Formats: sequence, structure tokens, C-alpha cells
Amino acid sequence: MSRKVKQKISSVPFSLNKLYRKISTAKPSTLMLAIAAMGIAVFLFGGGLYDLIMRPFPAIYYNSQIYLVDPRGLSEQFIADSVIAMTLFSLGMGGLVIIYQSTKNAYKPRQAYMMLMMGFILLFMAYMLLEIMIQIKSGG
Repeated sequence: MSRKVKQKISSVPFSLNKLYRKISTAKPSTLMLAIAAMGIAVFLFGGGLYDLIMRPFPAIYYNSQIYLVDPRGLSEQFIADSVIAMTLFSLGMGGLVIIYQSTKNAYKPRQAYMMLMMGFILLFMAYMLLEIMIQIKSGG
């Protein structure tokens, strides 16, 4: 073997050790961790795990009508149900984040109030639309 090949082979453990040290000492930002945690929570609350395991239909075409929300009851769902629920949960999470951000603007009362109201509106809209979706699913 040539000298260059021997040098490269001998430096592989050192390179792997260096890579391992970089990975083990990496510190992700708190913003990225919070976004990842919220994304996982929205995925789980929206029924993403159910979609992965049960593999339901995306939607149904019946009597010349497309059903995105499964009217058979609360125990069944379509993929569109999950997408709608995840969107609404994301809307509510966005409202909570805006409410939290409004507390950081105490020195600008008008901006803080506007952000607080916008956060409450988003949160209330998400809640009401989720309630409507549950009413549709339960047949009421």
C-alpha cells in the first residue's frame, strides 16, 4: 500500500472520534427544540400515529358527494380528518405563541394588546372549529 493510503486509513478512527465529539457536544437552540416539541405534539394530537398504523382512506366519494370527515363516529377517521385536526391544532398553538409573545411587549402596550387579541382570536377560532368538527363526526 502506498503511504497516502496508510495515512488515510490510520486517520479514520481519529476522524470518527472527532465527529462523535461534535455530535455529542452539539447544543440545539431552544427555539428549534420548542418547534420540534410542538410539531410532535400536533402530530400526535391530530391522529398522525393512527394514520401510520391503521392506514385509513384519504376521503370517500359516496352518493356523488365527497366526505372529508368520517361521519360513522368518533372512533373512525380519514386522513383528511387528521389533516384538518392538525391544521386546527397548529392554529391554536400559533395563537398560544402569539399570546406568549405579547407578554414580551410590555413597553409597547398597543402592540401587546393587539398581539394578545390576535392570539385569543386564533385560539378561539381553533377551539370552535374543532368543536364543529366533533359535532359533524358525532352526527349532531
